[in-house]
Amino acid sequence: MKALIKFTIFLLMAMGFLVVFSPSCRKDDCRGDLSGSKVYTTLDRTVIPFPVPTLPVSVLPYEIAKFSHFGLGDWYYGPGLPLQKRLDLMPSAYLNATVTNEARLMHFFAMTDIHLTDKESPAQVLYMGLTANGNSSAYSPNMLYSTQFLDAAVRTVNALHKEQRFDFGISLGDNCNNAQYNELRWFIDIFDGKRINPDSGPKDDPIPGPGNDYQDEFQAEGLDKEIPWYQVYGNHDNIWTGSYPENDYLKRAHTSEDILNIGDVFTNPLGADSRGYYMGVVNGKTKYGEVIGAGPVETTLPLKVVADPNRRSLSRKEWMSEFFNTSSNPPGHGFSQSNLDNDMACYSFEPNPAIPLKVIVLDDQQRSDIFDVHSQGALDQERFNWLISELDKGQAEGKLMIISAHLPLNLIGYNTPNPFIDNKRLLEKLQTNPGYPNLIMWISGHRHRNVITVEKSPDPKHPELGFWLVETSSLKDFPQQFRTFEIDRNNDNTISIFTINVDPVAEEGSFAALSRSYAIAAQEIFVPSAVNQLYLPPSGAYNAELLKQLTPEMQEKIKNLGTPIRK
Repeated sequence: MKALIKFTIFLLMAMGFLVVFSPSCRKDDCRGDLSGSKVYTTLDRTVIPFPVPTLPVSVLPYEIAKFSHFGLGDWYYGPGLPLQKRLDLMPSAYLNATVTNEARLMHFFAMTDIHLTDKESPAQVLYMGLTANGNSSAYSPNMLYSTQFLDAAVRTVNALHKEQRFDFGISLGDNCNNAQYNELRWFIDIFDGKRINPDSGPKDDPIPGPGNDYQDEFQAEGLDKEIPWYQVYGNHDNIWTGSYPENDYLKRAHTSEDILNIGDVFTNPLGADSRGYYMGVVNGKTKYGEVIGAGPVETTLPLKVVADPNRRSLSRKEWMSEFFNTSSNPPGHGFSQSNLDNDMACYSFEPNPAIPLKVIVLDDQQRSDIFDVHSQGALDQERFNWLISELDKGQAEGKLMIISAHLPLNLIGYNTPNPFIDNKRLLEKLQTNPGYPNLIMWISGHRHRNVITVEKSPDPKHPELGFWLVETSSLKDFPQQFRTFEIDRNNDNTISIFTINVDPVAEEGSFAALSRSYAIAAQEIFVPSAVNQLYLPPSGAYNAELLKQLTPEMQEKIKNLGTPIRK
């Protein structure tokens, strides 16, 4: 069957319809080169993994050298995906055959969940992901190339910016994998265009020479200085591996010589105080990043690593403070001195003073003092009151509003005993008439998938109380995409939100192509785990035009605004 598929692909390649990539790096500088290259979105083409044959032997996620032999991680470019016109929020009698997009109000990008990983940190949880029954949040082979893939995503944004200007960009959280200082600095420094050393501890060079392995330093391009970018706080930025608050033992583990010894915090009632398994580290001296020192304590030789103070974990205030140490704009990337003084990662901003649109950045993480390892998002009274205050002001001032948070709305209070407010009560507050008809979207990451759902108005007489929920996939796990958003004013008192997935450019032989191949292989190996099922196969992408009804007051306010769209 695979032979037939590959023969078909060969014919399509011969006709110029598809391009196939394989995981190899043959250049002295494996970053790839975008100069003179056209950048495509998933409207133009999609990344399609080859179907995986039945393996004669099991291949484990860390056995990278076996991937190509067994056809794991192979992919090709397939046809693009059209925009799906979504009328979910419109009255049943609505007909839009004559609607035209008259002016562009806003254009921005959102990326999320890159999980930049210090793979040599003794405080990671690699052991939990080393079998086919594990999951990629603990270990994935493409973690070797997390910094290089983020650089490719930023360079792709820059190329798109030259074709159509972005008003701003936003990261929806989980910049880090393990709330570490060096992981966060890699993120900020890549956006700032600094020189990046993705290694930690002693300098390693598994393949002698510069620019040819995952440990080599590289020059990040940096986000175009014309594009301001903003930051959301994620659970992996907040707590140990995104799963548990840092106690004294975990804090010491980050900068220790000893590989972390811990039990299953999800099932063991002792939580972070449990013991029983060495989590392991990547041996950065090896070509494929061999995992060493992982396994049950009874059968595993305890290993030492070279400690590195830059692996230290960060509190929320320390994490926010790092965004003031930047050369890109704006200083603080949304955070202000008030955020540091109040130790709260919520703020709002208005990207363009000529356009009445407000972005409300919400920290919807659980706080350490109310944390439950089985729970998800949470709002305490302080953050709930802040959110309602920002919505009240935005509505009174006649501004369109977007809530940007790491977790989607439906995870607020999920599985949390006696939450201050859960998603149902929060939604009721948002939509009880008069509600917030100027709220157009809640955008989020966290679940590593591209999903667009809707919260319809509970009152058919007021369809404007409905809003869109847009989730964006991870830059770590396949499909490794970010989104662009374009908000247009229409000629019929509606707005259209065009949201398009983008695959970062991964030229053949580049580290980005290698990362993509490894991410696909991981998804193929981890299929038995429901956590890693691919949403919207085979590409994982989804493009849409989302229509939203406006109030008469808002229609009047924006009727002459925006950049006219050429017919």
